[in-house]
Amino acid sequence: MKKFTLLLSFLIASFGFSQDLLLGFEDGESGGFDGGVFGNGNALQVNLITDAGTNGTKVAEFIANSAGEIWQGINLNLTTDVDLTSTQTMTIDVKSATAITFLVKVNDGTGAEAAAAVTHNGDNTWQTLSFTFNTSLDGKAAMANGVYNGFVIHAYWAPGATAFAEVSADERTFYVDNISGPASSDTCSNGIQDGDETGVDCGGSCPNACPSPPTIAAPTPPARAATDVISLYSDAYTDVASNFDAGWCSAGSVAEVMIDGNPTIQYLNNPCQGIVLDAGVDASTFTYLHVDIYIQGGTDLTSSVFNLKFVQQPGGAALEVLLNIATSPALVAGSWLSVDVPVDLSTFDGFKEFGITSNLNSLVWYDNLYVHKNTTLSTDKFDLASFSLYPNPTQDSWTVKTKDIKMTSIQVFDVMGKEVLSIAPLKAEATIDGSRLKSGLYFAQISTETGAKSIKLIKQ
Repeated sequence: MKKFTLLLSFLIASFGFSQDLLLGFEDGESGGFDGGVFGNGNALQVNLITDAGTNGTKVAEFIANSAGEIWQGINLNLTTDVDLTSTQTMTIDVKSATAITFLVKVNDGTGAEAAAAVTHNGDNTWQTLSFTFNTSLDGKAAMANGVYNGFVIHAYWAPGATAFAEVSADERTFYVDNISGPASSDTCSNGIQDGDETGVDCGGSCPNACPSPPTIAAPTPPARAATDVISLYSDAYTDVASNFDAGWCSAGSVAEVMIDGNPTIQYLNNPCQGIVLDAGVDASTFTYLHVDIYIQGGTDLTSSVFNLKFVQQPGGAALEVLLNIATSPALVAGSWLSVDVPVDLSTFDGFKEFGITSNLNSLVWYDNLYVHKNTTLSTDKFDLASFSLYPNPTQDSWTVKTKDIKMTSIQVFDVMGKEVLSIAPLKAEATIDGSRLKSGLYFAQISTETGAKSIKLIKQ
């Protein structure tokens, strides 16, 4: 870490605040290079380099593109939270060969943000610059007041500006290092496992219990033709190329974890996750959205949501699928929920973005997120397998058996095509509980590891 001069130390002391290193780029320093670049198309370029002008330490190089969005920038995660309740001032080391002003922000992962401007005089030397979050810029809070774990740098701003509309772009390259501010003393929100915690910021004396993930993997999707699936995340199909964590609500919205040997997504602490496809995809002939969701057992779902949103090319049409305890299917806790719902994507010939919004922070996992045409591939192995279902008709339940073939899911639909129940047996024998169904005709789609079959069910 670079040394502060005696004069700078005196100036900082005179301001009445102490500064702790919250994000640096040198190996072994606290902090690290972690975040997502944003700005569409000709976005900001950020590189981690060794800068001889700072004794060989690693720094972040920012190369702005005047042909890109004026708000281009990068999300950074502070490895130690900054506490801006008593003071709103932070510092950053900057070097630039031209006079520049850029915008910085802090955020807490729930939507609370504050912004400040940073100006370098362009003498091509490293300077430790202080900035204060005490003015409403870009529509953010007039003053920072709280604990923040996210930091954003926008490459462009203008002295005295209050909105990006007042800013013009130029070609610029500048360097940053050592983002500092008053570190929070709360170890339960610093992003690392310390103290008596049994997990990251949870357990021990922290108020939050550690998440309890599922112990079994999500159901295996049925075999489908590659042309009948657009997969955003699933081992069963080939995923479309995308920025899977696009930083819509700050970086680090999700993490990939292993559940029963199967890669699975854990939704973390941001209010939303954005998925941006590398190129628009024609989804107009696809009719169903599928996702497998697991919510930690014992979670109060009264006000919980897990909403999924399709977006045509940016600024175009949108379609949202809402999931809560009052929807069909309804959210449940403690078991995998296989959501497979019809969607009207007939106008989505340029499907480009997909969003997830939820308040189930660190309490929900999902897998097999894809859209499909409701077609499956059958196999000789499944067709020739010994298959039985009894009794049929029944007054309460059916027993389904296959010979040595594990059933991954059983979905039951009424004659109108509405799913009325779904289970994930993960074995060769299962019971379909129809005790709560009305008398009548139903259809069950039984999916196995090798294919799928539909059968009629009669409830007396």
